[in-house]
Amino acid sequence: MTSLGERRTELSQFLRSRRARLTPADVGLTAYGPRRVPGLRREELAQLAGVSVEYYVRLEQGRNPHVSDGVLEAVGRALRLDPAERTHLRNLARPDRALPDTAPARTAIRPSLRRLLDAQPGPAYVCGHLTQVLAWNALAAAVFGDFGDVPGQRRTFAHLIFLEPRYRALFADSWGPKAEATVAFLRVSVGRYPDDPELAALIGTLAMKSEEFAALWARQDVADKGPGRYTLCHPLVGPLTLDFEVLRTPEPGQVLVSYLPAPVPGAAEALGLVGSWGLTGA
Repeated sequence: MTSLGERRTELSQFLRSRRARLTPADVGLTAYGPRRVPGLRREELAQLAGVSVEYYVRLEQGRNPHVSDGVLEAVGRALRLDPAERTHLRNLARPDRALPDTAPARTAIRPSLRRLLDAQPGPAYVCGHLTQVLAWNALAAAVFGDFGDVPGQRRTFAHLIFLEPRYRALFADSWGPKAEATVAFLRVSVGRYPDDPELAALIGTLAMKSEEFAALWARQDVADKGPGRYTLCHPLVGPLTLDFEVLRTPEPGQVLVSYLPAPVPGAAEALGLVGSWGLTGA
């Protein structure tokens, strides 16, 4: 279970990291004198948010659990937070009002969702809040490899991307964006489920075993799963460019990620070849 001190540390580090990425010029303020650290000072942020310096300091230190929606909105605007970052700020600042912090159980997906998954024309899988792959269709196995061959505790994209060389080679030039998106999503999960021991264990393992993960984690970036494009380097066909969409399910923490060939030359043909190979085992 996450302690109160750990939650305060998360909040403090997040707010300081967001201050550090802004300069006075970014927000229309005049800078006076040299700065020992980059970014906005607490006094400047408090001015922009319309609160006293003492009040903002208490917030940043996690000593103001009753902060109002209005103040959090003002701080979010001052820091130029996007919607995902604003939600993360509210979850950290007021964990008692965040989403239920009981982590979703590792359960099988609903039969109807399983049918929807199998009916997808492209590769598709269902992911949980740990980036764990809960279910997948045959074309996803042909593109990404059979997730069934990966032991359950390691069947997370977080583990695969940072600790499995095969996935680094598969994502090739898209590895950086995929790694950043994976870490940013885990930050979202920390805000939603701060008391999840599996999440804490996953992050601890990755931070110890991967310097790249540790560096990205320290950036405090926050982003929920969203649509995008990756160009893979598939061992059968070489470059394979896929677009993907993310569909949220009623179950807490679960999303359906569905891929389709990008509208670029050769993508549909390459995916068709991968599918034929995967289904025939040729």
